[in-house]
This record gives sequence, structure tokens and C-alpha cells, in this order.
Amino acid sequence: MKWYYMANSTLVYDIRDSRYLNITGRCTLRCQFCPKHNGSKQVHEYQLALDHQPTAEEFIPLLGNVNAFDEYVFCGYGEPTLNLNTLITVAKEIKLRGGQVRINTDGLGNLFHRRNILPELAPWVDSLSISLNADNETAYLLHCKPKLKGSYDNVKAFIRLAVDTIDSVQVSAIEGLDGVDIEACRAWVERSGAEFKHRSLGVVG
Repeated sequence: MKWYYMANSTLVYDIRDSRYLNITGRCTLRCQFCPKHNGSKQVHEYQLALDHQPTAEEFIPLLGNVNAFDEYVFCGYGEPTLNLNTLITVAKEIKLRGGQVRINTDGLGNLFHRRNILPELAPWVDSLSISLNADNETAYLLHCKPKLKGSYDNVKAFIRLAVDTIDSVQVSAIEGLDGVDIEACRAWVERSGAEFKHRSLGVVG
């Protein structure tokens, strides 16, 4: 595993055969199961807290050889779609070099930007991994503590739109959260046309 940093910020890190791009520390959620809200700045051995909002110009020299990685994953210490211009610029560069792009997202990009951002992502993104986290709004509010009103309905709407826009859409929920019916999550996700990913509480990355 390798990591690359500028100043005191880890921008790029490798897990297995994927290169991860840590493009923002900002987030629309305050998930109580996230290391960030449990006093940790670390995923695996990487310290991911950022001291600034990075630009595309910082990431492009760190992409390396696209043939060396199965995919590039926009996932780090925050919600990637909150640094949308950087995300799109870097994703475009990866695709033009022949690489694969995945975004790990909380599905609130449309709500945050007040428009449908999926058509902007579609030319440069091969797959989305969206965190649903709960089968009902009460549990979602309890565990994810969203900053934006209407977040639960909006993440579900984002998933339905994503299935019609992005080639591969995977939606996850976490077993072990109080009040969450993991099988109800699976059923909803599969009805939406997405692939379900069963996650376990406490397992990150």
C-alpha cells in the first residue's frame, strides 16, 4: 500500500488494486458509525483529514499508470460530490487515459447542488456506490444525522435516477444499526434496479 500527500493532507491512497482519491473533508451527513465522528482521522493506516479543499491540479500528477489499478475510487474523509468541479475534472482525465472510475457517495449531491448532477457525472463515471444505510427515515435520521432537510427521501430519489443514468449502481446498508431491517433495505434496493451491498458495522474500506 502507498499513499501520497501534499502539506499535511493525504490526497491519494491505495487499497488492494484500487487507488482512492480523497477530494474533500466536507460532508452532508454526520454518521455516528463513521470514524470521523468517533475521534479518528484514519482509514486502514491512512490519516485522511484534509487541511484544505484540494483542486484537480493537485490530483492529476498523482494518478499514476491507469493500467496498474482496477479502478479509481472517489472516497475519503468526506462526500466527493461536494467538491464537484474537482471530481469531474479528475474523473475525465482518468477516463481519457483508459481508467475506470467509481464514486462512493451518500447520494445527496442533487439535494446539495439543487440540480440533477448525474448527467454531468455520467460521461466520466463507470459506477456509483451509494449509502442508503436504513430502510426507514427514523433510523436514517438517528444514525446519519443529515444536515439537509429531506435527505432520506432525496437519497432514495437519487438512487432511482442513478439506475437510469450510470452503468453500474450499488447501494449499501449496514447490518448492526439499531432500528434497521437489512432485508427490507435489500428488497427496496433490488426493486429500484440497483445491486445491494450488505455491509457490517465497524468494517471500513
